[in-house]
Amino acid sequence: MNEKINLRSQRKNEHVRHALDQPSQTAMSDFENIRFVHQSIPSVDMEDIDLSTRIGPFEVSRPLYINAMTGGSEWTREINRKLAEVAQATGLPMAVGSMHAALKHPELSNSFTIVRDRHPDGIVFANVGADVSLEGAKRAVEMLRADALQIHINAPQELIMPEGDRNFKSWRANIENIVEHAGVPVIVKEVGFGMSSETLQILKDIGVKHADVSGRGGTNFASIENIRREKADMAYMSDWGLSTPISLLEAQPFLEDMDILASGGIKTPLDAMKCLALGAKAIGMSRLMLEQVEHHGIEAAIEHVEQFHHQMCKISIMINAQNIEEISSRPIVLSPEIISWQRQRSLDK
Repeated sequence: MNEKINLRSQRKNEHVRHALDQPSQTAMSDFENIRFVHQSIPSVDMEDIDLSTRIGPFEVSRPLYINAMTGGSEWTREINRKLAEVAQATGLPMAVGSMHAALKHPELSNSFTIVRDRHPDGIVFANVGADVSLEGAKRAVEMLRADALQIHINAPQELIMPEGDRNFKSWRANIENIVEHAGVPVIVKEVGFGMSSETLQILKDIGVKHADVSGRGGTNFASIENIRREKADMAYMSDWGLSTPISLLEAQPFLEDMDILASGGIKTPLDAMKCLALGAKAIGMSRLMLEQVEHHGIEAAIEHVEQFHHQMCKISIMINAQNIEEISSRPIVLSPEIISWQRQRSLDK
């Protein structure tokens, strides 16, 4: 393996290792600043609950998907194999991590194609950055026979990353070109810094129909890239960005025109249900699934998905909602901090 390939694979391994090493968030999150109103006499039974949804044109029986994580090395190939087997067993859509490594070094492609090999009939998302060419985006889709394409946007990560990009002016036009010509649905995805209404307006203006707001609270790429800096001198950026609940509030004006997906810091079925209440069509899980397959194994990860969905159904009964449409219409109560954000940003729920 030549030096450039080895360095790229090493970086992929470092990202996963640091993600696994990050402590779980213990401080109060914005999910705790949102509360459902309990309904004591439900009018639905467990068998009535239907949490099926649509992710773009795709009908899925559960509002969950395995979100972009990794690929580009031997170790991450094995992780992708495990995740794909979980996706196959549970019927969840699955996104791979950034495929730039395979686009530049085809010998690394099997760390991504293993997902299609192990999830042959499932919904698979390819993944590229906002700077990749249309030709590169199409090659990524072809490599996986992907059903859709994620374009990740990660300016803070790039700026903190020692070897990261410093040029961003081309992103908007490039995303627009890919959306128009990729030939598959395109999901624009943050990597954990959340999306503002200004960002969503730009995406809407250039024809994006599907956005994953991916807010602060999960895997922290600002912290990961700071660790990789020689002096680790940007630790003050560890709290940068918008949380997932705040991002969903920012997304309220766009719910009718765009499919809004939620990921980032979602740790419990209750967190996931709050995302649905705020208008998300589906919930992406990444670090939760990574920890399951690496620390507990494939069977445990499958059981985790089953129980996660089952408990979401139980919570649906507690708020007397039969489906996702009803969940999004049920009353919620926001903390003063959240209300202050809403007022200062002129947002409505």
